Amino acid sequence: MGRAKTIARRTFLVGSVAIAGGVAFGVYQARKTPANPLKPGPGAATLNPFVLINQDGVTIIAPRAEMGQGVQTTLAALVAEELDVAWQDITVLHGPPAQAYYNGALISAALPYPDYDLTGFQRGVADNLAVMGKILGLQVTGGSTSMRDGFEKQRRAGASAREALKQAAADRLGINPGDLRTENGRVIAPDGTALTYHELAEDAALLDAPEVELRPASTWKYVGKSMPRLDMVGKVTGTAQFGIDTVAEGMVFATLRMNPRLGAGMVRFDASAAERMAGVIKVIDLGGGIAVVARNTWLAFQAAEAVKIDWQDAPYPPENAALMEAIAAAFEQKPDSTLRDDGDVDTVVDGAEITAEYRAPWLTHATMEPMNATAHFTGDALEIWAGNQAPIVVQQKTAKICGLDQDQVTVHTPFMGGGFGRRGESDFATYAAQIAKEMPGTPVKVTWTREEDMRHDFYRPAAMARFRGVVKDGEALVLEGRIAAPSTTRQAALRISGMVPPGKDKGLVEGAFDQPYGIPNFRISGHIADLSVPIGYWRSVGYSYNGFFFDSFIDEMAHAAGRDPLEFRLQLIAREHGPSAGCLRAVAEMCEWTGQTAGNVGRGVGFTYSFGTPVAQVVEVVDEAGEIRIRKVWIACDVGTALDPRNIAAQMMGGAIFGLSAAAGEEISFAGGEVQQWNYPDYDLLRMHNAPEVAVRVLETNPHLGGVGEPGTPPAMPALANALFDLTGMRARSLPLSKSFPLKL
Repeated sequence: MGRAKTIARRTFLVGSVAIAGGVAFGVYQARKTPANPLKPGPGAATLNPFVLINQDGVTIIAPRAEMGQGVQTTLAALVAEELDVAWQDITVLHGPPAQAYYNGALISAALPYPDYDLTGFQRGVADNLAVMGKILGLQVTGGSTSMRDGFEKQRRAGASAREALKQAAADRLGINPGDLRTENGRVIAPDGTALTYHELAEDAALLDAPEVELRPASTWKYVGKSMPRLDMVGKVTGTAQFGIDTVAEGMVFATLRMNPRLGAGMVRFDASAAERMAGVIKVIDLGGGIAVVARNTWLAFQAAEAVKIDWQDAPYPPENAALMEAIAAAFEQKPDSTLRDDGDVDTVVDGAEITAEYRAPWLTHATMEPMNATAHFTGDALEIWAGNQAPIVVQQKTAKICGLDQDQVTVHTPFMGGGFGRRGESDFATYAAQIAKEMPGTPVKVTWTREEDMRHDFYRPAAMARFRGVVKDGEALVLEGRIAAPSTTRQAALRISGMVPPGKDKGLVEGAFDQPYGIPNFRISGHIADLSVPIGYWRSVGYSYNGFFFDSFIDEMAHAAGRDPLEFRLQLIAREHGPSAGCLRAVAEMCEWTGQTAGNVGRGVGFTYSFGTPVAQVVEVVDEAGEIRIRKVWIACDVGTALDPRNIAAQMMGGAIFGLSAAAGEEISFAGGEVQQWNYPDYDLLRMHNAPEVAVRVLETNPHLGGVGEPGTPPAMPALANALFDLTGMRARSLPLSKSFPLKL
């Protein structure tokens, strides 16, 4: 079984520098190969950042963070497929902050076109834009892009390393490298002579990187198979190291208490009671709040509560109703975007017209592991341990806090107990750096209380949508949607990078404008609501609320047209995108869909195309003595190439549970400018006892590789709402659904 550890001093890196070079873009910066960030000790040699070989075996450097989604296992399999190493001999490590680990797929995914319908020219533009990820240093885990970005890069790393090792062996043995083969970490000559990769690594590192051809899928041993998770043993035995497990000699412990009126500061504070508590070391003014440093974490928690603080008022409307009114007011403004405008929605009036308004609340990420970071500032360097999704951002921002150059900051990225976009931010790391700067020479472990974590998130924004449709003779003639919400893309990008992306906000309307429905008159516009409630990327981002809005309205149109809701969708989608239609056919077969259910059973279908992957779901609910239970979910997805079928199924299950949980009971609300949900008892998540049985079918007809971490979330929300309508005859247009139905939570 694979294992995670630190890199030994005597390590040798082999591979092709070309894999980090990206697409030639006509300018020097784009063509230049990023520097190798690994700095081996005396006697070691390096060529590129992805494959390390030493006496312990092969270490694969994963460019993406592991937060439970299995990404490091699949990335390692891609390398191992070409490198010919035994699976049990692989070690995987997260790469340090470095441009070489850039994520090009993030940029190409931002094009304002429906992904399912990209032309060859548009895909070419997307491929060329991927190089911007290198220029911008986007070493980011997110957007369900890890495999889309790494599918070719990682295999080329392994293939190039293999050929370099064969050339080194050929030089040593005096034979043609074409006469050699590789197997289980060895290069083998025709006469049976075998040289280990470790024996050859130092010589191979001196060779120019060879050009290689990737092996065809028909020869794959690991890719396309369900592989044992490399992090499995550590997580099952409790030996896996998460950020919150960090221990350093001489460590002290700290926590935060920030203004619950988000974005505002302090008027004054009185820390005298906390400072008199035995074991409290220091109370630090952070501007928008305080930190307490103590001899242990529990004491720090208690002391922080003992500090008396007068807070400034919130910079946004303080009550939930006023916040939603501000979002509704955005409909009166000129739209930011109209990314889909087929036909003429304004002139078609012959038919039955239906309208609907939908609402979705603010949501928190609620990661199982609360925000935390450990920092050690020495005056001329900073070392930080923090589970994060963007290590270069962490490095840049903590360097600025401490007045250091970026290369004076070392960032360690351990496993994460959940991310969902929350750990793409850097506040937990910058606060730790700020506190460590006040404690030079002493490692400081900063742990947020669950209450501080939940009340100081970068939330999924609340949103509203207004839809109008026209149906006639069982056909959909018109669909017009207007969506209003604060802009996650603009706020998060400004906070993280200091700049607002140019152009229209695709993220505001994704999940609506880009759905593969053959409706002749089809328009979607987005309206940005100007609110300063802190918001950020939340699993599936705009698809999370638009999936609910758009697909719920499709269901309403189906019923208005007198059609079976699954057949109605299938007819419209089959005109546009075959793989999406295939998902609907598959899920109908899986659940034996008839459109008829028993009196105490309801079924609803949901469909969303997101992150390159169409996903269809059917949710079944059952009325048990007046209490409604979510009993079963069927999921069909088409990822194009199933790199690890079992892991894909697990991600689809997790995504669906995530979406069902959000739809059923989750809500962040405001009163007096403060978040009212403090801990899990206030924020209703699905738990093991009320989670449904889930069945997944993975299809492979899509011509392009799709993401899997997020696409399972959006269709779960409308599928549940549609199932409740089927059961009760009542249409709920506002989340969470527990406010309208007696759901078992």
